[in-house]
Amino acid sequence: MTFSPWTRRPVEVGLVGAGPWARAMHARILAAGPETRLTAVWARRAEAAHETAVPYGAHVAASFEELLDRCEAVAFAVPPAVQAELAPVAARRGKALLLEKPLGPGLDAARRVADAVAEAGVVSQLVLTKRYHPVTRAFLAAARDAEVSGARSCYLHGAFLGGEFATGWRLEQGALLDLGPHLLDLLDAAVGPVKAIRGTGDSRSWLELTCEHENGAVSQASLSGAVNVPRAITRVELFGAGEPLVYDTAEIDHEECWPVLRREFATAVRTGVTTAPDAARGLYLQELISRVV
Repeated sequence: MTFSPWTRRPVEVGLVGAGPWARAMHARILAAGPETRLTAVWARRAEAAHETAVPYGAHVAASFEELLDRCEAVAFAVPPAVQAELAPVAARRGKALLLEKPLGPGLDAARRVADAVAEAGVVSQLVLTKRYHPVTRAFLAAARDAEVSGARSCYLHGAFLGGEFATGWRLEQGALLDLGPHLLDLLDAAVGPVKAIRGTGDSRSWLELTCEHENGAVSQASLSGAVNVPRAITRVELFGAGEPLVYDTAEIDHEECWPVLRREFATAVRTGVTTAPDAARGLYLQELISRVV
């Protein structure tokens, strides 16, 4: 995707977290600019923060408070419980927030984050990565014109089987809390608002969700992070009177998501207007998840 030249001042972003996801996405993308500048990194492991910050010339903050002093926006790449603890503090300090899903480890924690954002009146944006890809946006635009009576979908990968993303909270909570926000967001946006949801199975191995939508359509979702597949599978199929509408991430380049995310976050910070999924959307998705639990 081609953007017009960025003529505003770069948004100075502090990064909380220095794990695999922080290094692979947040630090790299925020430092690339031109819309943003990575100014500081803070993590509870100082050595990891140093390794994440130094390649981009960012400051290694000795504390979360010091990080807040050195930025106007905060990006979080930490477990949900840590994000839920620190994001409200940043919001009260007037910082714009780039938030991971889920907002928190549970509904009450997620609500505290969303409430803090609303009360402070700060910009927030949710890193639902697929939402920023042109293919996803084309699919959702086509879905708005479709009369959908039923849908089936899946989000499957094997990251929980081992490796750097087989982290404690993911192994404990499973696919519902980690993958669920992505797939439920797509189904809710493509088919219509979800009014009822139920699940069967085990979130740590395989989970099946059935959603009833306000327009009468029914959708199903299969979730697992513990299956041996060559690559992650995200697929949504919409069925109705017309031809089936299919969304499949197998052939898309996820690198195309990040410049869109960065541009939209920076634009929201500079204009004060959020157009992407925000903390309120994150709370809505967590409310759906809580009904399954």
